[in-house]
Amino acid sequence: MKVELFQTAGCKRCAAARDELKALAERTVPGVEWRIVDATAEVDYAVAVGVMSLPAVAVDGQLVFSSLPTSDQLSRELLRRSQVGGHGR
Repeated sequence: MKVELFQTAGCKRCAAARDELKALAERTVPGVEWRIVDATAEVDYAVAVGVMSLPAVAVDGQLVFSSLPTSDQLSRELLRRSQVGGHGR
């Protein structure tokens, strides 16, 4: 499973949540691939995924959160996807 956080350099809100969300994803789905995407550097990819505002989170190339999720929201979504898709555990 691949989780991507779309952000821009200097986004204080993104920086504050980034490490916490990454650690949560790694605890929830062992072996998860975590990637920070600078939306200004990879604008074509961000548009292809459907990112319209920042920060945003995609899972396996699909936009799941168009704003920063809470820890609970991200955890629930990753657990749901790992059970449905057979990822992780």
